[in-house]
Amino acid sequence: MNTFLQVLTNGIMLGSLFAIVAVGLTLIFGIVKVVNFAHGEFLMVGMYLTYVLTTWMGIHPFATVILVAPALFLLGAVTQRFLIQPLMSADDDHIQIFATVGLSTALINLALLVFGADIASTPASGLRTPLQLGPVRLLSGQVAILVASIAVVVVLQLFLSRTQTGRAIRAVAQNRAAAQLMGINVNWIYILTFGIGAACVGVASVLIAPLYPTSSGIGTYFVLTAFVVVVLGGLGSIGGAFAGAMIIGLIDSFAGFYIGSDLREVAVFGVFLLILILKPSGLFSSRLNLSHVSP
Repeated sequence: MNTFLQVLTNGIMLGSLFAIVAVGLTLIFGIVKVVNFAHGEFLMVGMYLTYVLTTWMGIHPFATVILVAPALFLLGAVTQRFLIQPLMSADDDHIQIFATVGLSTALINLALLVFGADIASTPASGLRTPLQLGPVRLLSGQVAILVASIAVVVVLQLFLSRTQTGRAIRAVAQNRAAAQLMGINVNWIYILTFGIGAACVGVASVLIAPLYPTSSGIGTYFVLTAFVVVVLGGLGSIGGAFAGAMIIGLIDSFAGFYIGSDLREVAVFGVFLLILILKPSGLFSSRLNLSHVSP
């Protein structure tokens, strides 16, 4: 029983890690309708910023969020304004995807140019301290990620449903043309949304950097699973992304322990493909999608 609880806890912790990476991705797709293939590289940029601020300036990893999140917001806003927005009127929607792929490649090579191919390790500052909660053992950094992922989802949901700007964002997601007729600046909403989505991954990078080594390819590791989470939960559904992340985390944890670590990805993608066949729109798309605007 103790082993089962430990595996269950590991799955929840892993799911919260996937969730905090995927939330920004699903927000951007839900509003801007662009699949951001540079999302993983935004995470990489945030992790390198955390590493630099922590090692060179002596700031605690979590304290760097006051600089990293705004920096990522700015990166996302600039990306939308100067890279994506000029392509919004293109006849072929795929050109926007190609643009984000190009940005991804550019950021990877820029990281290699600046930091080289060596792995950078952000000081943990006590975040790898083991905690014993009854029969379950986990790290303090994992608890922080779980709390932060729940907080990010709740704050985003409240922002989108309770504020005037949030309602404008959801109106644009539902019907861009109608939102424009109501006086909403759609282009500004797109820039704001892309910035918020990037800021979310900035928060994720601050939490992940002390627990995982940073390299130019670290974004690919996380974003591949994040795409699975986003599609599984329903494209554009924030709550669905969180639930999908928990499902993927639990599958990964239980498959890794009871089947074999080499078959974890087989189990994850097997379940993912099965759900796509049975419900192509995702598990939670109809109930939690951003395009549903509350009165």
